[in-house]
Amino acid sequence: MQNPKILVIDDEINILKTIELSLTASGYSPEVFSNPIDGINRTKEVFFEVAFIDLKMQLLDGIATLEAIKKNSPETTIILMTAHGSIESAVEAIKKGAYDYISKPFSHKEFIHFVEKAFEYHRLQKQVRGFTSQFQESFENESFITSNPQTTQILKTAKEVADSDIPILIEGESGTGKELLARFIHANSSRKDNPFVAINCSAIPENLFESELFGHVKGAFTTAIKDRTGRLELADGGTLFLDEVADIPKQMQVKLLRFLQNMEFERVGESITRKVDVRIISATNRKVEKDLSSGELREDFYYRIVGVRFHIPPLRERKEDIDSLLQYFISKYGNERKIFIEEETKKLLQDYDWPGNVREFETVVKRLLVFAKDNIVRPEYLPNEIRNFVGRATQINPQKIDELEKQHIIDVLKIAPTAKEAAKILGISETTLWRKRKQYGL
Repeated sequence: MQNPKILVIDDEINILKTIELSLTASGYSPEVFSNPIDGINRTKEVFFEVAFIDLKMQLLDGIATLEAIKKNSPETTIILMTAHGSIESAVEAIKKGAYDYISKPFSHKEFIHFVEKAFEYHRLQKQVRGFTSQFQESFENESFITSNPQTTQILKTAKEVADSDIPILIEGESGTGKELLARFIHANSSRKDNPFVAINCSAIPENLFESELFGHVKGAFTTAIKDRTGRLELADGGTLFLDEVADIPKQMQVKLLRFLQNMEFERVGESITRKVDVRIISATNRKVEKDLSSGELREDFYYRIVGVRFHIPPLRERKEDIDSLLQYFISKYGNERKIFIEEETKKLLQDYDWPGNVREFETVVKRLLVFAKDNIVRPEYLPNEIRNFVGRATQINPQKIDELEKQHIIDVLKIAPTAKEAAKILGISETTLWRKRKQYGL
């Protein structure tokens, strides 16, 4: 951050001078004011990244000063200084927009460490706003939050190839954001105003696969009581996303290969040849080389879908994204609440291995927001597996995310007065909640 600006407001002159000397000795150039009105007026002229404000002042108290500065400069990160430190004052300050508070007296080392932490928080907030602004439209209200160099390069390359028709294969563990990347590519292409059609290849019974993709005509088989348009036609002019592409049955891979050669197909039970213009993006969480060597994935089909190959790293390999993701999901699901996260909670989130990746992380943040009634996120609100985590598990339980989601729904149902309110807290429709309760036997 080039030439960061710090504002300090404290009506005790001696303390103000001590803070100024401490900051100057550490290479900062603070602006200090003993009169809060002067400090507030200065924020109309200059943008300060960070501001330290005393809580108890004669002309105007710290909370009122904070509110006035937030009106002039909403993005300034504000810390309250108080000799009367209490959790009550911290919560009130955070509700009004403060990042944190620091209790007097404090040492030079302690204060400068706090300054550095405040600037890091400010940088993360700026980064989240930047990512959200940059990708909000492209991701259809979702954002690929990352500061990981490898993932950032993937986004850059994805944008470069987005406007071509070259087929793309995205690899990565479940929950890393493969569909999110596919939607990003679609949204940055000339096809963005046409459909993005996703199909989960692992969820379709083998005997229905051809009908699902190509469609069928009435009478083609016993249950074909009317004509049906397949996913390929629905995606005409846009993008077809084949999720878990390695699960496509080998016989169906042959039929898809014929389609990929000339973009022509016939509906099941019909001899009319149809042609579409579709861009294919595929994804898998399996080891492609293993599937190729075992014959599960045909080589000729594989080479038709792998014009460009991306591998999204798991969250455990990009821990630098955790703080940004935490702030992003709090902003997304927190209903504009000012949330204070205890340091031990942050440490546990950083130490955990996240076998369910970003999807699991998002669910955990939703859980934390449900339990943080006083807007303070404490370690005890975390699931047991995170609090008790001691190292990478030797085997990932594929049911883990479902179990976490089930427990999250149970927790919300305990505190919500109605199903409608529970659905609102969970951020889903009442119909989806009903389906989830049926799925988990709740």
